[in-house]
Amino acid sequence: MLPFAFEYPPEQLDGFWGPPSSTIDWCEENYVVSTYIAEALNTVTNSVFIALALFATYSAYKNKLELRFILSTLGFCLVGIGSWLFHMTLQYRFQLLDELPMIYATCIPFWSVFSEFRTPRESVFVGIGIFLAANTLTCVYLYFKDPTIHQVSYAILNAGIIFQSINLTQKHVKDDKARKELYSVMITGVWTFLLGYFLWNLDIHFCSTVRSTRRSWGMPYGFVLEGHGWWHILTGTGVYYYIIYEEYLRCFLNKTNRFYKFSYVFGFLPFVECIDKVGLTKYEAIQELARHDREALAKDKKDI
Repeated sequence: MLPFAFEYPPEQLDGFWGPPSSTIDWCEENYVVSTYIAEALNTVTNSVFIALALFATYSAYKNKLELRFILSTLGFCLVGIGSWLFHMTLQYRFQLLDELPMIYATCIPFWSVFSEFRTPRESVFVGIGIFLAANTLTCVYLYFKDPTIHQVSYAILNAGIIFQSINLTQKHVKDDKARKELYSVMITGVWTFLLGYFLWNLDIHFCSTVRSTRRSWGMPYGFVLEGHGWWHILTGTGVYYYIIYEEYLRCFLNKTNRFYKFSYVFGFLPFVECIDKVGLTKYEAIQELARHDREALAKDKKDI
């Protein structure tokens, strides 16, 4: 045991929340830190996910970004809360509050990138299709209760968003500097996410070795080997970066990019900052008038 370490107590079969009812029990030993928290490190690491999601929500609202991004960030905040409750209790009802919102929240950016440059009517049909697919997936998952179904579906959704976003960036972002900034943020997000996935898989496939090493090191040193906890920290950060990428990309797609720029908190955490709110408001008003004029003209032609 390492200097100044505390010995891990025996794992408990159940604690304050009773025996686990979830279909998954992770590599972290249950109720060894507290009898009130089933998986302590897997629980508290969700605070990073929640904090980043709340900051992204605040930033999107403050900088006059569209409702789709506020809903996306609030959705991922719900994922963090659900995951917190799941790992704290290991109860099946909270497992669903962790897993299903991951799908639902990801459907929003999925709709966003696949409805670009479509008519309002077509965008509605895209949304209906995604809604029906998400509900079908929910029914299938609830019936089979196989976590692989959820994991594969989540991966497919994210892969679709990534490839479509890259396609939109290549076609519609002509400014070389802006394109490099976008790709830098996107690549950082993807690789951070993949690193979290890698550490999580190490946790899964080498669990017995990891557990014995934790116990030989003692607490708190063994906490750094909680791979699923690192998954929360790194994927939360990766998702945050990717949301910021989508926000700035959207500025180019709806022609408002001249009113925005990338800014950074603490020198490394990006956010999309509105640099001319007055100009943006005037631009939006002009675009709204133009839209009404186009609709009126189309109506007049139809009447004729």
